[in-house]
Amino acid sequence: MSRQIRMIQPADIPAVREIYAPYVAGTTVSFEYQPPTLEEFTARVERTVKQYPWLVCEADGEIVGYAYAGALGVRKAYQWSVELSIYVRQDQRGQGLGRCLYRTLLGLLTEQGYTGAYGSVTQPNPASDRLHREMGFELVGVWKDAGYKLGTWRDVGWYEKFLRPRVENPPEPVSWRLLPPELVQEICEKGCG
Repeated sequence: MSRQIRMIQPADIPAVREIYAPYVAGTTVSFEYQPPTLEEFTARVERTVKQYPWLVCEADGEIVGYAYAGALGVRKAYQWSVELSIYVRQDQRGQGLGRCLYRTLLGLLTEQGYTGAYGSVTQPNPASDRLHREMGFELVGVWKDAGYKLGTWRDVGWYEKFLRPRVENPPEPVSWRLLPPELVQEICEKGCG
C-alpha cells in the first residue's frame, strides 16, 4: 500500500467526514451525539486551516485517515499549546497510520513554533492510549466522568508532549501557511518514511 500524507483539500472533506461519522454515531471516542452535516464539517475545516495543519493520509487513492490541531484554549496565554485530533478509517486501524499522521503533524507544529501538544482520550481506549505513549506523550491527568454518551459516564485521559524548550518571551507561533512550502512538503513526505 502506498501512503501519502498531505494537507487537506476541499475535495477531501466528504471522505474525511465519512471517516468521522461512525466514531460519532457508534462510539464514545467523540463526545458529539450527531455527525456534523457536510456544511458544518466544511466550516470546521476552513476555520482550522487558517492557522493549524489539517492532514489527510491517502492510500492507493483513498483517504484513510486524518489528523489536525486546534487551539487548546481561547485565552492569549494558551497560544503556544495545541490540542490534537486523529481519526483513522475503521477498516484501516492497526496499520500504523496514526503514527504517520501524528509524526507529520507534530513536525509541522514544531516548525510553527508551538511548545506543547495535548491529546484527550476517552477511556477506555487502549489503542489511542498506546499511540500517545509510543509518540512520546505522557498521561498527565484524568477527568473523571467528564462525558455521558451511549448510556455511560466516561473518563477522559489527558496526554501532553513538549515539542520545544520553554523559554522566556517566546515568539508567537505562525500559521502553517507561512512555512516554506518545500519544508511542509519535506515533513509530509517523511511522515510515513
